[in-house]
Amino acid sequence: MIDIKLTEDLSNAFGPSGFEEDVVKTLYRHCREEFSLQHDAMHNVFMRFQESSKERKFSCTRLMDEPPHHESLSGALGIPELSAAYRQRDFQSKKPLLMLDAHSDECGFMVQAIQENGLLSFLMLGGFHLTSLPAHSVLVRTQAGELVRGIITSKPVHFLTDKQRADSSLEIESLFIDVGACSRKEAMEEFGIRIGDPVVPEVTFSYQEKRGLCFGKAFDNRMGCASIVHTMRALKAEAKELAVDVVGAFAAQEEVGTRGASVTAAVCKPDLAIVFEGSPADDFFVSAGMAQGAMHGGVQLRRMDKSYLSNPAFLAYAREVAEKNHIRYQETVRRGGSTNAGKISLSGKAVPVLVLGIPARYVHSHYNFTAVEDMEATAALATEVIRNLDEERIRHIMRQDIV
Repeated sequence: MIDIKLTEDLSNAFGPSGFEEDVVKTLYRHCREEFSLQHDAMHNVFMRFQESSKERKFSCTRLMDEPPHHESLSGALGIPELSAAYRQRDFQSKKPLLMLDAHSDECGFMVQAIQENGLLSFLMLGGFHLTSLPAHSVLVRTQAGELVRGIITSKPVHFLTDKQRADSSLEIESLFIDVGACSRKEAMEEFGIRIGDPVVPEVTFSYQEKRGLCFGKAFDNRMGCASIVHTMRALKAEAKELAVDVVGAFAAQEEVGTRGASVTAAVCKPDLAIVFEGSPADDFFVSAGMAQGAMHGGVQLRRMDKSYLSNPAFLAYAREVAEKNHIRYQETVRRGGSTNAGKISLSGKAVPVLVLGIPARYVHSHYNFTAVEDMEATAALATEVIRNLDEERIRHIMRQDIV
């Protein structure tokens, strides 16, 4: 069962790379009563079943000494304060550990400079196509926490020469954010904007129940974050009977180099991993027979991309489970793109990773569409893959039975 309210709040959360605090707060708000959660200084969030907390060590932070006197993110969330002195430690488990991964950041921008006329120069956090940016609204978050609406500049057609009208090329240096200020002083003093302030597209989530369609921003990869929660909820009652211990890891800063996954993999030291990704749908620009990421086509099994090659045994097992349980799926071989699987698969002694994609139209732009039935298929497949693991299957996926 898809939690639309969770999905909505995750999509609406302000969280470009390096500024994922709002996503952290959203996860705590929705999941703290069901699961044990902790987060680190990078905004990576770790989630586990509460039933297993006394049986295995799990901590990215350990409370020590007295809490600090200043306001902190922990205090704002209503969780125990962390002292300035804390110790990081690894996960320990008696069973093989399976990590559910999804990155929590979204593509966004950062204010690079403030012009004399009040316009804001900006840099991208993640990869947008420049032609999709002009004339769209954004939100700038000031250091005081205020959200300031702006418009990415677009020169009115009335002022374009014939040559400019014929030239569709753009450079980011020619784009600015207009917040309505008329001078640098006004932008800084009246609007409270400073260089380094983060920016995201201004889009509000909506759900068309009749058509089973979600509309919003940041489906890459808040849909993946929702999939971790949906999967762990489905497995919660049987956690002790599973052949693996399951940890949810919401990794920060994927869009700027899969950085958070380097940390989550080092902390969790997983034996297996499932990566959830809001994958770019391709059914609106290729023929039906060539589409590998069709909306309403089911969960996407990724065989390879620029960052990773799939584990054939893990992939074959996922297909077997999908067919046995009548879960609709589609397979893809990506010419480009990457996910956290690249970093996770190369961690430790090599980790078999299964990448499950939720097809989303127009990712890395302001507006996205995703079908609820594809979200359901993704969570269902992950749940059944984990539920049906046993020692023999794990050995096979780990390639310990080839000799």
